[in-house]
Amino acid sequence: MKRYFEDFLIKWKNRTTRKPLILRGARQVGKTYLINSFGEKNFDCVIKINFEEHSNLKKLFKLKDTKQILENLSIIFHTKIIPGKTLIFIDEIQASPTAIATLRYFYEQIPQLHVIAAGSLLDHTLNKMQYSMPVGRVEFAYLYPMNFKEFLWALGETELADFIDNYKINDYFAEAIHEKIMILLRRYFFIGGMPEAVKTYSQTGELLEVERIHNNIITSLEYDFAKYGTKTEQQHLITIFRQISKSIGQKIKYVNISKTIRPDAQRNALYKLEMSRIIKLIYHSNAQNSPLEHESKDVFKPMFLDIGLLNHLLQIRLTDTDNLMTVNNGVLAEQFVYQELLTIEPHFIDTKLFYWLRETKNSSAELDALWEHNNKVVPIEVKSGKIGTLKSLYVYAFEMQKKFGVRFYIFEPKIETISTQIRIKAKNENVNFELLSLPLYFTYRLNKLLK
Repeated sequence: MKRYFEDFLIKWKNRTTRKPLILRGARQVGKTYLINSFGEKNFDCVIKINFEEHSNLKKLFKLKDTKQILENLSIIFHTKIIPGKTLIFIDEIQASPTAIATLRYFYEQIPQLHVIAAGSLLDHTLNKMQYSMPVGRVEFAYLYPMNFKEFLWALGETELADFIDNYKINDYFAEAIHEKIMILLRRYFFIGGMPEAVKTYSQTGELLEVERIHNNIITSLEYDFAKYGTKTEQQHLITIFRQISKSIGQKIKYVNISKTIRPDAQRNALYKLEMSRIIKLIYHSNAQNSPLEHESKDVFKPMFLDIGLLNHLLQIRLTDTDNLMTVNNGVLAEQFVYQELLTIEPHFIDTKLFYWLRETKNSSAELDALWEHNNKVVPIEVKSGKIGTLKSLYVYAFEMQKKFGVRFYIFEPKIETISTQIRIKAKNENVNFELLSLPLYFTYRLNKLLK
């Protein structure tokens, strides 16, 4: 299945300033498959080392002489290693922190050699590294589940993907095309973007098989918790992992997750789940201008790794995705937008997400997302149904003096001027700004459409 990341890898391969690449991402988002496929297409030879399968090779990477390392690998794999024609792929590198540190010597001693490392629990190892990190001598990239465009590609709907890609504001917009895309979007909501689930559906069309894949992935994620500390900490992780699906798009209140697990233990569990890239914490920011991170607060809401896995945890059965309506429509729409936003930026950026929250007596407001584009903050509201006010967007636009906002919803794209009044501190205030309204499935084109 075609992935955006393939183009990134090809550019990395051809770049003269290339460094050893460390690929980070959650379990089963397709890291190993992508690198294997890339290696087979672009190199004469791929030497793959999996430290969970070849633990005996860990000692080899304690050497600081890369010439010796390569000579040993050539003997072990019965293959001559030629820089420029051979790819060294080190999988599950988190099992050997020394190997991570050794990557610097490949860059310093044999910069023309292509080296890629990957690991599902890599962030945990990087956080606890006792060895010197090869800062400035390696580069990082980030991989997420398949986004909606990649989902369309997998289903053979390339014409629809091209339509979304080529659309410009004020172009003619055919209702029939919109309706067809919305049907496929609904399927994506429940199938998600985990490559195995998408591949299974594209080949069989069987939703029951997709459920089986979802269940297997969730079981494997929970199996990893055995590597995270004491039995008590592991049990906390399982509890919070299962409960967090009910808190997507909501400010985290520990009492709502568990009344028996201490808040500090819950916070520790959330931190570990985020390092495993199973969840991502979206922080409140009160910044008027970029960068949003400078005014972020220790108030956050979670998003999940994948919308399909989220539905499985919510125990929504995949019987008829075209007609299935649930009480979680708003949650799913937010999850979808967050998930798509992560895939917009270049793969070398570990994208951070923010939202805005104001909690005052009789005057609370919450904006679903804040997005930085060309050093400007763009407020985003997400709507999943035919009705819904934009009160929070009005309040934010007034308080932060914004003249532009975005709404993702289920109708056709349009741009309009909003002129309204809102009640602020017992006083009517005028609000005037431009609003760009886009169908949910245009999320991954946000940056280009904002131009």
